[in-house]
Parts: sequence; C-alpha cells; structure tokens
Amino acid sequence: MKFPWKIICAMVVLGGLLFLLSRSLHSKYEGLQASTQLPDSVSYNFDIRPILSDKCSACHGPDANKRKAGLRMDDAASAFAALKENPAAHALVAFKPELSEAFLRISSKDTAIMMPPLSSHLKLTQHEIDLIGKWIKQGAKYEKHWAFVPPQKATLPKVNKTQWPRNEIDYFTLANQEKNGLSPNEEADKERLLKRVSLDLTGLPPTVEMMDKFLADTSSAAYEKVVDQLFQKPAYGEKMSLHWLDLARYADSHGYQDDGYRTQWPWRDWVIHAFNENMHYNDFVTWQLAGDLLPNSTKEQLLATGFNRNHKITEEGGVIPEEYRTMYVTDRNDLFGKGLLGVTLECAHCHDHKYDPFSQKEYYQMFAFFNSVKEVGIESVIGGPETYAKKPLMQITSEDVKSVLTFINKTDTGKLIVSVMGDLDTARKTHILKRGNYDAPGDEVEPGTPAAILPFNKDLPKNRLGLSKWLFDRNNPLTARVYVNLLWQEFFGRGIVKTSGDFGMQGELPSNPALLDWLAVDFIEHNWDIKRLVKQMVTSATYRQSAIVTKEKLAIDPDNILLARGPRYRIAAELIRDLVLSSSGLLNNSIGGPSVKPYQPAGLWEGATSGRGLLSIYMQDHGTELYRRGMYTLIKRTVPPASLAIFDASNRDICEMRRLRTNTPLQALVMMNDPTVLEASRVLAAKLLQEKSDTKNKITKAFRLIVCRKPVEKELEVLTNYYNKEVNTLSEPIAQKALAVGEYPLTKKVDIKQLAAMMRVISTIYNLEETITKS
Repeated sequence: MKFPWKIICAMVVLGGLLFLLSRSLHSKYEGLQASTQLPDSVSYNFDIRPILSDKCSACHGPDANKRKAGLRMDDAASAFAALKENPAAHALVAFKPELSEAFLRISSKDTAIMMPPLSSHLKLTQHEIDLIGKWIKQGAKYEKHWAFVPPQKATLPKVNKTQWPRNEIDYFTLANQEKNGLSPNEEADKERLLKRVSLDLTGLPPTVEMMDKFLADTSSAAYEKVVDQLFQKPAYGEKMSLHWLDLARYADSHGYQDDGYRTQWPWRDWVIHAFNENMHYNDFVTWQLAGDLLPNSTKEQLLATGFNRNHKITEEGGVIPEEYRTMYVTDRNDLFGKGLLGVTLECAHCHDHKYDPFSQKEYYQMFAFFNSVKEVGIESVIGGPETYAKKPLMQITSEDVKSVLTFINKTDTGKLIVSVMGDLDTARKTHILKRGNYDAPGDEVEPGTPAAILPFNKDLPKNRLGLSKWLFDRNNPLTARVYVNLLWQEFFGRGIVKTSGDFGMQGELPSNPALLDWLAVDFIEHNWDIKRLVKQMVTSATYRQSAIVTKEKLAIDPDNILLARGPRYRIAAELIRDLVLSSSGLLNNSIGGPSVKPYQPAGLWEGATSGRGLLSIYMQDHGTELYRRGMYTLIKRTVPPASLAIFDASNRDICEMRRLRTNTPLQALVMMNDPTVLEASRVLAAKLLQEKSDTKNKITKAFRLIVCRKPVEKELEVLTNYYNKEVNTLSEPIAQKALAVGEYPLTKKVDIKQLAAMMRVISTIYNLEETITKS
C-alpha cells in the first residue's frame, strides 16, 4: 500500500499552523485578561451584585421555589451561614476566599462541583472570578441595592479641563470622560444647536427668523436667551407631555374587542397646561394619583386623576366582571411601580419577585391602595355617548371651560365626560391572589409599601393620598432618581440608567451614579421644579457639544455613554410629522382638544374591527384638522396610526418608559410616500415660487426651513441642478399627477411644471437623514 505522503505532510503543516495560531490567540487572551484591571476597592453593588444577578440568582436568589441547597447568595446572612448540606463549610468566609465554598466552586475546573453547573449554560469569566475573589479578600461586604438607598449629593469631582464646565452637570460628565481617556467635543455650531434645543423644548423646528436672530446675537447670553424664549412657547407643554402620555398609557379607545371611543382628551389638555404652568413634579403627580382625595378638591384636581383611568377597559358582554375589575386595579398598580418608582413590581403579581426584594404580599399591599375605586368590570353597551367614559366620571360643562377649566379646548356645547378616580365610602377588602388569579383569594392584607424601598409611615392615611406622601418622602430613594433619569433620556437619548423602567437588580447600572444622585437631590432641594431641571440639562456644556464623532471616540465609546459628544438620534414619530407640517407652513397650532384622524391607508380599521361602534370605520377629518400636531392623532389601540407606529410610537397599551428606536425600510417609504409629506412639499413649493427671488434663494430657504441650516455650496448645486432637470423633463400630465395629493387647495398662480419640480426638490430635502435627526 502506498502511503499518501503529500496528504500527511499537508496535515502536519496545517496542525503546526493551528498550534501556532492557538498559542497566539491564547497569549492575546492572557494579555487581555492582564490588561483588565481590578478596582482598588471592589463594590458589591457595582461589581459583584451584577455577576450574582446574571449567573447565580436563578438558583440562589430570592425565589424560594427555585432555590437550591437552601442558599441565597444575595443575602449576607444566608451566604455566611453554614451550608445545609455541609455544616462544616460556608459559601463565604470573610477575608478568606480559599475557605469560601462559593469561590472554590466558581473557580473549579471539576465539572462535578463547578458553579454555575454546565447544565445552566452559564459561565463566569476569569475577570468575574477574580473580582469575587478580591471582594472576599476585602471582607465580602454586602450593601443594600444602590437604588434602594436614598441619594446623597456628592461633592463636585475635580477635573483637568477646568474651563469647560458651564454648570455642575459638566463636572461629573467630564470627570468620567477624563477617567476613560476622552475629552469633550467643541460646542456645536449655532444652527445645529438651535435646531437641537428647539426640537427638545417645543418639538418644532426653529423658524428662519429665529435662526437669523440667534446667528446675529454674538453675546455670551445668546443661547440662554433662546432657551428662555422656548420655555415661554405653548408648544413647550405639548412637547413635554409626550413622554408622559406614553408613561400614562393615554389613548382614545378602550382597547378590547370592539375598541370603542373614549373621551379622555381633556386630561391630556390638563397635562399640557400643567407643564406650561411649570407645576412642580410633586404636585403634578399628587394631583394625578389622589386629586379627588385632597382637602376641598377642585374640579381641576379631579380631572388630573384621569391619569389612573387611562387603562384598557372592556365592553364585551360575556366577560366576568370581577376578573376585569381586578385587571384594572392591576394595571394601576403596575403603572405606579414602573412609571413612578422605576421597578418591575408586576413580577410579584403571582409570586415573590425572583430578583428584587418584593414579596407577593407587598405587591397586594400596594394593590390595596387602588382597590377601592368605585368601578365595575363591565358597564353599558356599545354605541351611545354614555360609553365614552366609565364610572366614576366627571362631566365638563361649557361653564366649567369658561371658569375653572379654561385650558380645555372645548369647541362645542355638547356633553363631555371623562373617567376619573373616586373611591367607595368603605374600603374594599384586599386579599393576596393565589398565583395572581382573581378568583383565588388568600390572606387579607392592609395597604402598605415594599419595606426594601421605604416602609409605609403608620401616621399616613391608608389611601392614595397617603401613598403620594410616601412617594415624595425625602427618604424615598426612587422617586426623584426615576424622573430625573426619564428627563435625561428625553434630552440625551439614553438615561443615566438605560433601563429607565427598571432600577432593580436586573436593570442596568447607572453610567454615572454620582451625577444621577446629585441631580436627584438637587431636584428635591429645589422643590421638584421641572423647568429648572430641564434648563440645567439643556444649558450644560455636555448638552451643547457637537455631535461629530471621531474614530477614536467611536472605538472607545460607540454608544456615547460617556457623553464626549453631543446627542445624535432620530426624533420621535410625532415630531417628524410636526417638523413636516411646521416647515411647510401647514401646521395648525391650536393647543389641545379632541384627537383627529388625518390621512391613513384605506381599510386598516375595517380589517380589524367587530363592525360596531364609532371607531369601526375610519372617517378621515378635513380642513385644518388634517394639520394638527402628531400628539393629537387619534390612537385606536387595536389599530394604532400606521405612520406613527412605523417610527416606533407607542400604541399605549401599557406604561412605556422608553421607546425603541429602529431603522427600517418602511420608514423611508413613509417619508417618500406619506400624503402629508407630499402635500407639505407641494404647499411649500407653491409659497416659494410666489416669492420674488431666484431659484437658489428659494431652495436655500426651503433647506433652512426643513434642515434648519444653510446648505453648503455643493448641496445647493445638486438641488438646483435637480430642479432644472425636472423642469425640463417633466411632462404636464406627470406634473399634474404628482401635484394631485392632499386636500390643501392647489395654487393656480404658478407654472405646473415648475411647481412639480420644486415639490420634488423639497420632498428630497424632507428625505434627508439629517432632516429627521437631532444632531
């Protein structure tokens, strides 16, 4: 037999290459491990707890039903106690990792004893093992979860670039940057900065007059003057309300089956009014939680409680009333936990929370605060005005609008009713529901709060007003942190805690905990003043940076967590519509009022309806109602507005603290084909063509209105050439077809081909990525 020497030699060579490659990779891996420095002092909260939460808590965490070997690694008493299976051993022995069974198991290579076990498909990295080892050497000190400890105001950190900070925020962000070898960007140019702050504070682009005035103002106070002017615009309240409508799950339909119409929009008018009046956060929330329980409560305070009646409501005839009533209470309880406390309280609905220190009993103690509302699970039938709101409710008369509720945009004299809060004369008994089932009551409980956050003060009334006082207790560790973080997310695109609805043990750690706590305490010290907090953020040097990113910064900090550059991301769905309408001059600036039904693809509602009720057929609005801001578009929960949903708007089913931000081809198709965008392009084109200026000046003005800056010469040249080409090649029939979009009257004062050509140029500008990007 002849040996295949060539094959054997090739295999030997290949084997040698693979060996050298593996050695090279191994040495690189070792180098990487060596370069990962352990902190001088290992923190349980910021270094150890995340490891235990990800790798250990499933078997050795709070969930007693899943716990193995009777060991809780998240509890110091359990971790230091003698092991049940081996009383001579302890999971942890302070200062002695070599005697700590937990460390021996996680560092073992023996698959029979190693932890986590192979079957879990979890594995600790060498860095994580070393961290735990060093933590044990330093005494294995446990700490209460960082978010459940009241925030303290740290002293401002020292920085090298002392001339850069404009306010306290900048010291914290700069210190973080310098620690990671970064330095901040220069301030953004005035045009981009104005667009950024105008969109953030009003949701609308700046006008050409605003741009010219800001560019001409060379004083050091020019920017701050602009900020103050934007605060005074009624549109400020509209923009600030948008995130609150997501949190409060505001919609214009009930949400189940027939998904009938509801009239909660007067509550939305109140929210806009409250932000414009700069109602401080403690009052803003207290009125919404318990306005009906305040001494000598007013009709405005009662209207504010519509916040807790925005949840889905069924009108289906065959339901079990108590099942749905329990669902409504559950919704309010979960909203309170997620929206105001930033915790996943709902995880304790059926059993003790698996990760956070919330028992099922504590869940139902919180539930008790919302369990006495004077409501039923099913009420009335489809069709009549009485179905627009559910008891308890309030009626708003034209006289109310003239006197106490002047902010409500009520244009007719008809009956207007809103669902609000109102409790029974005698509190309803609350029981722990076994496995969360409405028909399986267990032990009775009294109203109370999770002890891990802050025990409920026995001197407070055991109702929603007492709960609100507990929420704004100076020792409550979450309230200020959660709202400060929510606003930071609004202006920087990402919260200091990324998981803005989860400050618990499974949530992400704050990127700058000292900054978060400083802002939270400062917010409290200044009486929960929202406008003051907003101004701190948008006037900081951190916010005012250019969004330009270098390769070095992208490599070190791709997600801009360290904030060494300005925010850059696509604006919210509603604001895209607002920008298009505002820049074209079509925008109807009226504040508040009933929601409207603009252009929508035919058949959407009809294809997903029971065929009953006011919302079974889409009856599009006409006239100026077509040009209302995006926040006033009617939201039918089962079929939310397509053009908003494609840009990630909430359908308002549940409390939403953070919208996803996707990038899909459908978004490009909306910008190219949406009748509103095309109509706006046509209307703006007609206005420009009637002005006495040359083509370049018309295109320059359009660019400034839409992109909010002057075009560079190359951009202007491309757009001008495109216009000239279209004028010369468009036939009249094609031009007529292009212009036949939207209901706004077609002007007869300009040439048809010029109008269609300019319309296409403007449509192109609307489709630039920069147009709908805050940068």
